[in-house]
Amino acid sequence: MHILIVAPYPPKSAPSQRFRLEHYLPYLEEHGITYDYVPFYSEKVWNIMYRKGKVLAKVLGVMQGFLKRILLLFRLRKYDKVFVHREATPLGPPFFEWWATHVFRKELIFDFDDAIWLPNASQVNRFSLYLKWNKKVNRIIKWAEVNIAGNKYLEEHSQKFSSNSILIPTVVDTENHHKGIAIQDIDSPNIGWTGSITTLEYLSPLVPVIAELEKKYEFTFYVIANVNPNYSLNSVKFIPWNKETEIVDLLRFQIGVMPLVDNPWTRGKCGFKAIQYMALGQPALASPVSANKEIIDHGVNGFFCSSDEDWYQSLEKLLLDKSLRERMGKEARKKIQEKFSVKATLPPFVHTLQEGV
Repeated sequence: MHILIVAPYPPKSAPSQRFRLEHYLPYLEEHGITYDYVPFYSEKVWNIMYRKGKVLAKVLGVMQGFLKRILLLFRLRKYDKVFVHREATPLGPPFFEWWATHVFRKELIFDFDDAIWLPNASQVNRFSLYLKWNKKVNRIIKWAEVNIAGNKYLEEHSQKFSSNSILIPTVVDTENHHKGIAIQDIDSPNIGWTGSITTLEYLSPLVPVIAELEKKYEFTFYVIANVNPNYSLNSVKFIPWNKETEIVDLLRFQIGVMPLVDNPWTRGKCGFKAIQYMALGQPALASPVSANKEIIDHGVNGFFCSSDEDWYQSLEKLLLDKSLRERMGKEARKKIQEKFSVKATLPPFVHTLQEGV
């Protein structure tokens, strides 16, 4: 089988693609599947897309991406199936998906890991809200032979438009990538969070809790992101996100946090921060929102926190008890290996490509 994979971002650049798609690719050939992988954005354009300014370069980059998609239509005949991650084009109507399914009659596999049918844009690119054409998502779901959803909330939405839906969570490679284990047998453990400019807004409400904790306890609060939030905290240490050092950086802390608000957009999130922490033997503290409730077992491999008091007490408990951290960390990694790893989900992923739902 020869398939075409289309995705928004350059390979190895975006977490969504890396942890839903790319870590399966080395295993496809042994299952008789070959592929071509064609992103919308070039690496050069992607590197400036979420920076302020450079509007002309962004516009030209988007035009280049559309031209690439149009030319790709003339090559569709050589593929058995078309796999679309999130969307073939980040702006405008789903012309590529329509041509692929209605003109070339190709089986379409649609994979999504956010509530991308809802309007959402970064502060940097607010203007793109008017061009995103979010309503296209439900049309693509209808046209697809198979829809792969990243959590139950997304799967339930998909099932409103198609019976051909399957849940495959976002996962990590616990054998080759997320294979380190956080050292818990220490007296001064650290707290950490990882994310991006688009998710920092969810972390900010936790800052007062960290401020109270640092009055009583000695720890470092690591923030790994692509922009410095400049929090007024004595304990905070910002680490610029770097793909080459991301695991080493994550292993600097013993406790991982994932605060979220509960709304239609966040319910579409797949709990990836918690999955990363737990894979590295770190208890995860998270808001009980959507996929988090499937990933974390409260009191076993992490804690759910719904209020400032919950956050304070749970963090304090883990800061003080290294045997609890160690026990929860072991249970956390075990859960990820069994349910949220490449090894656990490769069989259903390959089966979906080959046979459908």
